[in-house]
Amino acid sequence: MRHMKRAAGVAAAATLALTLAACSSGGEGDTGDAAGACEPSGGDVTLTFTSWIPGIEDAVEIWNEANPDIQVEVQTGPSGNAGTYQNFFNQLEAGNAPDLGQIEYDALPNFRVQDGLEDLGACADVVAAEDQFVDWTWGQVTLGTDDEVYGIPQDSGPMALFYRSDLFEENDIPVPTTWEEYKSAAEKIRELGGYITNFSQTDINQFAGFVWQAGGQWFANDGEAWTVELTGAESTTVADYWQDLIENDLVSTYPAWTDEWNNAYNSGEVWTWNSAVWGANSIASGAPDTAGSWSVAQAPQWNAGESTAGNWGGSSIAVFSGTDHLYEAAKFALWLNTSEEALTSLNTTAAIYPATTAGLELPALQEGVEFYGGQKIYEVFAEAAGQVSPDFVWGPTMTQTYADVSDGFKNAVSGSGTLADALAAGQTSTIAALKAQSIPVAE
Repeated sequence: MRHMKRAAGVAAAATLALTLAACSSGGEGDTGDAAGACEPSGGDVTLTFTSWIPGIEDAVEIWNEANPDIQVEVQTGPSGNAGTYQNFFNQLEAGNAPDLGQIEYDALPNFRVQDGLEDLGACADVVAAEDQFVDWTWGQVTLGTDDEVYGIPQDSGPMALFYRSDLFEENDIPVPTTWEEYKSAAEKIRELGGYITNFSQTDINQFAGFVWQAGGQWFANDGEAWTVELTGAESTTVADYWQDLIENDLVSTYPAWTDEWNNAYNSGEVWTWNSAVWGANSIASGAPDTAGSWSVAQAPQWNAGESTAGNWGGSSIAVFSGTDHLYEAAKFALWLNTSEEALTSLNTTAAIYPATTAGLELPALQEGVEFYGGQKIYEVFAEAAGQVSPDFVWGPTMTQTYADVSDGFKNAVSGSGTLADALAAGQTSTIAALKAQSIPVAE
């Protein structure tokens, strides 16, 4: 699994090198200029940290109790693409960004291109920690450079199928192993008054995970220019599949991460969720009345007998440009993502799947999970992680791409246009955004 993931990180990071070289002229990103800047501040320090991870406060409290001279004030908000990233960009522009923030791997290049991140490569402890992380995750935060580091890896997000095993069993509906079977199950569940899943209008990175599983690509780079292809054959296949489910009222369309969304799962109206490993906590916290009724299976396949998986998410903890406490921020970020006590806390409260090699051996990841009927769900995700293609590449303006495609998805859900239309519009706007930033685009 680690070899496969390492290839993914190298492939993605290498394609970013051209963009970063073209769009940045050093400054915060120049390790030579920053050398020596990563020094203790002297005196007591208070850091500000923004994250959307459930229960992150518990881990921060552990740190604060042990480090009275470096206190961390944590603020939680919506997931990155649901508002936190835009807040970060606004704060950076206004000069009042937090010291640290949660940033997913696919969004990290957006902030780097905008010179919004401190180079942690200036901190000796960060550089020395490289061998503690799964290879591919370190590649995600170095962005194709040899000695620069723009975040501390936290987790990854292999995808699988969360499903209400009790409802499938009671109604004699086989757990789907292919997407064709998934639609068949959706029709049976709809006849019973429920929905097989909820189609999110805003989680475009989930949709990207579906495309990833199908073998599609949205971006490529030949070393000279970027190719943008949101409308490729695999993307179109995935879009048409979900469009069909939407048009036939086989999926609900509640706004994700809302009380409506939680209630749909808690009440048994919605039976499955195609999500990443971190989704285990989202269901447990949002649908507490269903404890013991859920199980996890490998994701449905496009062709029977295949074994492929997508990836949704995976985050780093980054330090924003302008912090007065680079040393202390880096120290906290390292502790949060390498110490056994922090990783255990994050796994317990948020089902975080660690990016460190030692973290993958946590006792908590070897045990059955009570909410899931005692199933050892992390065994399923470990298998899925090894089925993720190493070749999916993130573009340099994913935040904008996600936002534009999300607008189109909202229209499609309301009956105005289709998901395929949204992808086509997103491709056009992404190419325009790249050109506006003088990032080379293949014609």
